Amino acid sequence: MRLIRLGAEPTQIGVDVRAALSTWGTGDSVLGGVAMLGVTPPDCPRTLDAVIVLPRGVLVVVGVDLPDPAMRLEAPLAGQWRIDGWPLTRPDGATSPAAEALAATTAVARRIQDMRGEPLPVTTVVAVGPYVAHVVQPTGDLNRGVRVLHPKPTTLLAAARELATSDRPCSAEHAAKLLAVLAPTGIPPDTRQLRAEGFPDAAADLASASTMLLPKVPPAPRRPRWLPYAAAGVVAVLLVVGLVVTLTSGGESAATQSASSTPQPTTVVVDGRNFTPKGADRSEDCAKHAFGDVQVWLSGHMCMQLRRAQYETVVDGRKVGVAVSELNLPDAARAGELRQVASAAGSGGVTALVKDGRTWPGGPVSFDRSAIRTATKTNQVRIAQVVWAEGESDPADPALTALADQALRLPSTQ
Repeated sequence: MRLIRLGAEPTQIGVDVRAALSTWGTGDSVLGGVAMLGVTPPDCPRTLDAVIVLPRGVLVVVGVDLPDPAMRLEAPLAGQWRIDGWPLTRPDGATSPAAEALAATTAVARRIQDMRGEPLPVTTVVAVGPYVAHVVQPTGDLNRGVRVLHPKPTTLLAAARELATSDRPCSAEHAAKLLAVLAPTGIPPDTRQLRAEGFPDAAADLASASTMLLPKVPPAPRRPRWLPYAAAGVVAVLLVVGLVVTLTSGGESAATQSASSTPQPTTVVVDGRNFTPKGADRSEDCAKHAFGDVQVWLSGHMCMQLRRAQYETVVDGRKVGVAVSELNLPDAARAGELRQVASAAGSGGVTALVKDGRTWPGGPVSFDRSAIRTATKTNQVRIAQVVWAEGESDPADPALTALADQALRLPSTQ
């Protein structure tokens, strides 16, 4: 993400918007794109905290400073905003600050259309602060492409990924023109810099378009006039035969159908060993599901997503519980830092789903004293924990440590 500061932030929460965007770093390892800060597009009624131009969409970020921090904000587009149950009052008498944000988005979309810019979806992000723990939006407002949020790296990233959904990416050449349309006084990045932010070449953009050749369909042959009557006779005979077969073998066919419709258990095979899935989930709050030094590290660093899954297998006739965690970091360097922390003895880790109450019959009640293995792959950190389902476990048990190495290759989704 390349940041271009064209003016001061019009709101206090705009500082948090800029800070959140800066954590993504340059390049497209996290998201890519270009963010213009403190920009006033032509014909726009106000200065915007940010306009984020992504390969697959444009986000208009409008800041709203609330009078106080809030635990809960009810933020409908049409209707009264409420802070912890109290109606939001403003000197201008407006009950919903979202109207200003929608007007700004409309102006940006009209500007792009009038100047024949790349037809990307233009959506709205209303950044609220100084702090909001939980924002409540009607489903209809979410479907309209509007997000009200407290700007953190994770919340902004999630909104960008949900809203920038164009089928065809904007090329680097078109992105440069689009930036010039929205900020005619500045100098947009060149195409080389835009390619580094995830905008494809024009040639690659054209090559990505799919072409489908429709085969020529020959005309249907004329059928003899007697064919419908013959077909009707054949159908009548088949109906009689089918009725007889049904009456004589109805019980057998029903039993066969019932047996065939019984769902079969799904397993994942690694090195010839079967692992039975026992649940999975994902979360944007990585630190919430960690403990020890790992939680401390995650609290001070950006983590985009945590995926957790658990499995069951059998070793020498004994059931074994397996927990797999996958953390997505902004880049490989930070993934290496986290793995170094997680690999140290007694440094904590990621809590298994059983700690959240996701147990299963015959499975372990906890993953205490589990054998642990860690690995990295580019910007991902994987942690595998293995325990005996019954009885005491030893982190140095050779059978468990060998199984933990295998578990690193299990999928974190089910």
